[in-house]
Amino acid sequence: MRRAAALLLASGGALALGACGSGKAPTAAVLQLEREDLVLVSHTLSNMRGALAGEVATTKAAWPYVANGLDGSRPRDGRAGPTALAAIEAAAQSASRLKLPALFTEHKSASITGPGAGMAALFRSYVILSTRGWQQIEAAHEQIERGTPAAARFARANVNLYIDSVYDAHFSVAQLGKQLLAGYKLLGGPPAFGTSLTQGEVDALAAAYSEPSDRLYPHPTVKLGS
Repeated sequence: MRRAAALLLASGGALALGACGSGKAPTAAVLQLEREDLVLVSHTLSNMRGALAGEVATTKAAWPYVANGLDGSRPRDGRAGPTALAAIEAAAQSASRLKLPALFTEHKSASITGPGAGMAALFRSYVILSTRGWQQIEAAHEQIERGTPAAARFARANVNLYIDSVYDAHFSVAQLGKQLLAGYKLLGGPPAFGTSLTQGEVDALAAAYSEPSDRLYPHPTVKLGS
């Protein structure tokens, strides 16, 4: 009941601010709810660090074989070497093990307020894009290697979209640290959060969910249909 009432206050406050456009500071109830949600989101991200690290490691190992397109990693006989094949399969398997936390599902995250809402959406985007992207890259590789000529042509024409999806997934998750730091500061920082979310915990999460840790290099050079 308390959370339902707080949500009602938060939504009412947001509507009021949007209507008047005065830039008036949010109420204490709104701030408290946003802090609670940021704590929940942060703890969820902390629980996902292991899965993130595993998926990022296998993706970075496979990325050189796909960043320039599947054909770009092939020997002269046109077949992918065993190293490329193993790297692609490992990345696909690792991505398939990613499980979207219940809090970050579209239905549950609709109740998240403040900075935590955007963070939940970014993580959801990462999981969906990476999982589907690697599944489709692996399937395209299979069609190019063993499918009919028509299936191979279709796979070549579309695989670059999935390569871009994997890149976009990791670009998205790499922005979470910046959003967490900004949101934590906006909502009052250590004095406001106390032991529920410390600066040390925020800094550790910001490092785990950052461009140095998660972004892919180089940017894919392939184009859809090429």
